[in-house]
Order: sequence, then C-alpha cells, then structure tokens
Amino acid sequence: MDRQIRRVGVALLVLICLLFLQLNYLQVVRADKLANDPGNARKATRDFNRDRGVIQTADGVVVAESVPTPDGKFKRLRRYPEPTLFAHVSGYFSFTFGTDGVENTYNDDLAGRSTAVKDVRDVLSDRVQTGNVTLTLTKGLQQVARDALGDRRGSVVALDPRNGAVLALWSFPSFDPNPLSAHDQRAVQASWKGLQADGSKPLLARSYRERYAPGSTFKVVTAAAALERAPELVGKAYPRLRELDLPRTDANLPNFGGSSCGGTLPDLLKVSCNTGFAQMGLDLGADRLAAEARDFGFAARPPIDLNAPAASQFPEASSFRRDEPGLAKSAIGQQDVAATPMEMALIAAGVANGGVIMKPHVMGEVRDSEGRVVRSGPSEPWQRAMSPANAASLRDMMVGVVNGGTATRAAVPGSQVAAKTGTAQTVGDNSHAWIVAFAPAEAPRVAVAVIVESQPGLGDTVTGGRVAAPIAQAVLAAALRSR
Repeated sequence: MDRQIRRVGVALLVLICLLFLQLNYLQVVRADKLANDPGNARKATRDFNRDRGVIQTADGVVVAESVPTPDGKFKRLRRYPEPTLFAHVSGYFSFTFGTDGVENTYNDDLAGRSTAVKDVRDVLSDRVQTGNVTLTLTKGLQQVARDALGDRRGSVVALDPRNGAVLALWSFPSFDPNPLSAHDQRAVQASWKGLQADGSKPLLARSYRERYAPGSTFKVVTAAAALERAPELVGKAYPRLRELDLPRTDANLPNFGGSSCGGTLPDLLKVSCNTGFAQMGLDLGADRLAAEARDFGFAARPPIDLNAPAASQFPEASSFRRDEPGLAKSAIGQQDVAATPMEMALIAAGVANGGVIMKPHVMGEVRDSEGRVVRSGPSEPWQRAMSPANAASLRDMMVGVVNGGTATRAAVPGSQVAAKTGTAQTVGDNSHAWIVAFAPAEAPRVAVAVIVESQPGLGDTVTGGRVAAPIAQAVLAAALRSR
C-alpha cells in the first residue's frame, strides 16, 4: 500500500512540475507572442476600446485617426479622412480582418506599446500613451500622382534616391478603408466580400505587391551589366538591324515598329534598340546578366516598411543554358522577367544615387503623446548595384534618352531629367507602358517609376514614351517644386 501511495505521489509531483513548466512557458516565453497574436480576440477588443495614434502626411494632413463612439460596441472608431488617396499606405484597422499597411507595421507604436517611459510623470499620469506616425509622403504629391494617372489601371512610385524616403505611392484602383473599420461586423463582412469580388482588385497595392514584365526599362540593368562586368561591350558598335536572328531557332526578334537601329551602348539606349540589347545580353552571358539583376535587387523583397512586398524576378542563370533566345528576350525585359513598380523606382534611384540603392521607407518619424521623437525613418543602404563612375556614365546615357530619344515627354523645364521608357507586350495585343526617371540629373532629388497597364494595341500610341512619360513629368515637376 505504501509503495502504491508513493507511486501516486511521485506521479502527482511530476504532473505538478509539468504544469508549472507549461504555465511558465506560456506566461514568460510565449507571453508576448500570444498577447499580440492577430487571432487573440481579447487583444483586438482591448485595442478597439483604447485610443490610437494618428497617421499623418509630411505636410500635416491626417490620414488615420481614432474618434470616440460612446454609444457603439467599442469606445473608439478608426477613421480615414483621406480614404482612397492613402488606402494602400495607411492600410486598415479592422476587428474582423486585422491590420494592413502602416496600421500593421507600426501597430505597436500607434497603440503606445513601444513608447518607452521617459520620466516619473509618465508613470503617474493616467493619460493613455500612444504614438503618432508621420509619413514621408505628402498629400500634394500623392494627388498629383493620382490625377496624372487618372482612371487607368497602374501605379506611380516616387522616391528620394538619397535616403529611400517614399514621396508618393499610388495605385489605381484604390479602395475606402472606412467600411472595414466599422463596428457592424455584418457590414464589414459585406464590404470585404465586395472588394474581394471586384475584378479590378482594388485591395491590391500594385506599387509594391504586383509584378509586371518591365519591358525596355530593364535595359537599364542590361546596360549596367555591360558597364560593370563587360566594359569591352560598351564601345562595341552593334550592327544596324531590323530584326535579330535568334540562335537555335527559326524565330527572329524585331525592333519596335519594324524600325532599324544599331550603334554603341549610348545609341542603343537612346532609341531603345531591341536588336542591339538582345545581342548584348547574349554577349554578356547568363551569369553576368543574372548577377547584375541580383545586385539591383531582383529575387529579393525590397525592405520597405509595409507588409508583404513582392520580390521581382529574373531567371536563374542555369535556366538559360539551353535557352539562348530566352536570354536575348530577358535582356530586354520580356519572357520571364517580372518587376514591381517599386523595384523599378529603386533601379532608377540606384543609378541616381551613384550606384547605391537605399532602403525604401514610408515612415518619417514616430512621436509619443507628448510630442517627443521616438524614432526616425532609416537612411540605410540596401544594395550596391554599380560603381559611382559607371552610375555616372549610365546617368549621362539616360539623359540622352530624354534629350532627343524616346522620353522627350518626360522633360521638365529648368531641370535636366534622366529616363528610360519601356513598352512591354503582354497577352494578346496589349502593352504595359513604362518609364523610370530621376531629376535633376546632376544632383538627383526625386526618382520615379510609372506603369500604365494593358494599353490596347501595339502601335506608337501605347508606348511608355507617349503614355507613361507625361505622368512622370507631372510628378517630377511637382516634386521638384515642393522640395
């Protein structure tokens, strides 16, 4: 009997120890993760019943705020005074669907959970501590981007190449986040279903979450590969051709509109010569072209402070071993090459910034409830794409694209612009109209990328130089005036 009692006692002691260890594991090791789990209903209820900091633009316009609702289900309601204009930046704060955008990335700051205690007054005060996020974007430039793109599907990205600050980030179509933050969950569900069912995908932030064939804007990367990795190709005079005979196939690669072109690298870039750049891709070889694409950030997610950015794609060098035609097409941004507008803006910014791509960010600063700066936006390098000397050479070539080349409509009076256009053929007879640009060329302060999706037809009326360049011109001019 005593032996059985001892066994029962030992077993109970072991169970008590296990329970003690499990409780400590949950309360200490996993406490923070469990407390802040998006599926934690208690956390969501707590956050919706307390105050929350504002999100505002660099020019002082409130983008998101909490307002009291004494008669509602919760004590606070999240409101978006500039709904569609900043929806893909601010994101939403929804009891049912969680958070997105800045509301997600800086959730702890806005809720006051990351604000450190500064002095004894913070401890004794019964005031709810929150954090206010100031963006790097301005309402003025965001409106210019929106108005210039109009009701065409696409995106506009503007950056400061010197520090990575995002100046404008516009995608059309957009959406209104206010219905998603409502307290009536049936209405929230209905709004969400409507947005999901919309074939135009208004919830999709095209600027950093959607990939497209970049077309001839990718020739900036191919040109950089020649400058960095095969300087003997820079001065090579490529023959004047109407179409290039692709190796290992009966197919030919034509120039746009059936035109003839050739010459050295500056000549090829100025008129966006397909045959010359396709042959240059073959001369470079897959290893060097793929390596340069990686140096510009392809295959990596841009480290922007917004959740779920998409990684741009360039095929692995090994995939071209038996596909030389694919290499030629990839050198002009077609076939399996795909890039986000954010990535293409970063490419332009890298050339503008002497070959260094800075980490993009939308947060300018976070201040606590007392107005004290908690932290400021980063100014850190992300990628070293090319040497300063070669970046300067490529900049001069891109100036030639504006001065008498395919991007004349991007010119800004009183400021020299450097640019590269692109017209990427898609399914059927549709094309994406592209441009990347920066200004002033001699001391760049703004870099932009513009895409206008799926323009019908393949003629001169749907090119990047005709469709996208005027949009870039408007954004560059407005940014230079304001800065």
